[in-house]
Amino acid sequence: MSDEYGVNDIQVLEGLEAVRKRPGMYIGTTDVKGLHHLVWEIVDNAIDEALAGYCNNIEIIVNKDNSITVKDNGRGIPVGIHPKTGISTVETVYTVLHAGGKFGGGGYKVSGGLHGVGASVVNALSKWVTVTVYKDGKIYETKFADGGKTVQKLTEIGECEKNRTGTTVSFKPDPDIFDTDIYDYETLKTRTRELAFLNKGLQLTLRDDRDEEDTQGDKFLYEGGISEYVRFINQGKTVIHDDIIHLTGEKDGIVFEVAMQYNSGYNENTYSFVNNINTHDGGTHEDGVKRALVRVINSYARKNNILKEKDDNLTQDDVKEGLTMIISCKHPNPQFEGQTKGRLGNSEVKNLADSVFSEGFEQFLLENPEDARIIINKAVLARNARMAAKKAREATRKSDLATTNFFGKLSDCKSKDPTISEIFIVEGDSAGGSAKKGRDSMTQAILPLRGKILNVEKARLDKALGNEEIKTIITAFGTGIGEYFDLSKLRYDKIIIMTDADVDGSHIRVLLLTLFYRFFRPIVEAGHVYAAQPPLFRIMHGKTRKYVLDLQEKEEYLASLPENVRSRAEIARMKGLGEMDAEELNETTMDINKRVLRRITVNDCIAADAIFEKLMGDEVEPRRAFIEENAINVKNLDI
Repeated sequence: MSDEYGVNDIQVLEGLEAVRKRPGMYIGTTDVKGLHHLVWEIVDNAIDEALAGYCNNIEIIVNKDNSITVKDNGRGIPVGIHPKTGISTVETVYTVLHAGGKFGGGGYKVSGGLHGVGASVVNALSKWVTVTVYKDGKIYETKFADGGKTVQKLTEIGECEKNRTGTTVSFKPDPDIFDTDIYDYETLKTRTRELAFLNKGLQLTLRDDRDEEDTQGDKFLYEGGISEYVRFINQGKTVIHDDIIHLTGEKDGIVFEVAMQYNSGYNENTYSFVNNINTHDGGTHEDGVKRALVRVINSYARKNNILKEKDDNLTQDDVKEGLTMIISCKHPNPQFEGQTKGRLGNSEVKNLADSVFSEGFEQFLLENPEDARIIINKAVLARNARMAAKKAREATRKSDLATTNFFGKLSDCKSKDPTISEIFIVEGDSAGGSAKKGRDSMTQAILPLRGKILNVEKARLDKALGNEEIKTIITAFGTGIGEYFDLSKLRYDKIIIMTDADVDGSHIRVLLLTLFYRFFRPIVEAGHVYAAQPPLFRIMHGKTRKYVLDLQEKEEYLASLPENVRSRAEIARMKGLGEMDAEELNETTMDINKRVLRRITVNDCIAADAIFEKLMGDEVEPRRAFIEENAINVKNLDI
């Protein structure tokens, strides 16, 4: 074996081959998220036409074979021969990386997507692609297969009406690349609706041809744009002023707008976008607005004697309580920062955002003094609660693990290495007792809960910090909470919720997830939260003992057994966690080599916020509607 390192060891990947070799570099992942990402790359190209003023209708179709078709009524991709490549421009766009109208030259002033690699990347990762262009009274078509190889050059295949223009793209993701090739309609629907909110006047239609009963699909068209987005997020909440504040401004080709409305809740829902891309980590557009928000409210409150001379200024946390806000920036040259590119870095946007917001919001407060007083009084109440929470939080910080252990709540693990340690949050003392005996005490900590914790969807932080169970959780995690929160101090790599598979267990799990989402969201976003999956059935035959998670797995396992074994198999429905002995609990739920865990993720914070508010908030009607709508889907009802 030679260790020589020579020229033949250097691999050169040409064209779209590099994309197929390292797809994660271009679409982030090849799981279900990457699969859906392909759709948005093609849709983004159509929306670029809309932003340029040439398209007002986009149709997305999930075909019966799980291929995708995207139609737009834009100008149509140019069909002439491209001077640099010597092939048609349509073929160039779909076979050459960084070819498109996004690099100057007057194609698009503003665009989203993968900076001109979107169409070619979709082609590279697809089994086949067909592109049809309607232009100048003619219909053109080109076809690709097996990762972007041209199988039909651009060909004129017919005629159309002179005024008909646009592009239709159909593609089938390559099953050899992706973990799954099944599209989820609700995921597509959520993003399609979002794009319609962010691009007022643009109609987007989504249809699922796999569903033979629904031939219409869903149409989204919002003339009010992001104002209607705020109204959508606030549905089911009690708003404290009727009018949605919608402010816009433009400078040097940068278009900025913000819409906002306060509700009576305690949680802030601010979402920001740049060129339709969700900037999860904020950036200069958010910074400018938030800086102006706190300054304008404090100024108005002092001028109108709502804040006295001796009072401290309201903080950003105070003025954000109950705020629903959408920020949208269309920028010709956005600069993104951070590992996930989720933060806008353009410094010039901060001053534009500050200027547009402060001028418009000051005018709103002056013209609506009653609404202004309601908004500021809410912020004052938030400040009072914040001060009370600070005292409670400091008391929580002073308590240590020794105190927690002293009261018999937390049975900590011996290891102090967070990367291998995990904590089980267990329902009830009886399950906690079995878990303590069945655990690996070196790496597994046990925290039993006595009853149901506080529903924090209906409570401010100060009230939450008065709850003993929540205080114990904060102390055990080690991260602190609120302004003291520090993810790097998390004492466990895995936080595992272990509750029974019944109604009470589900309720406790939802209460814990609400707590984690509202007050420990970075822990959820970093992938540290899991739900244990205790088995529902035990199947015994001979010396074999098999645990299965649900009815379907039970039927599949029994079907795999020979008839003479199946007929003698003993099937038992598993008991609750508290009724299992230590050996059963270890074997089914805690042994890292045998257990099944479900990681809790938040792919869409807006959808998560909406479902938590609907199921856990004060308003009864949305919850009743949800139950009535989904009752037909209930399985294994516990009555």
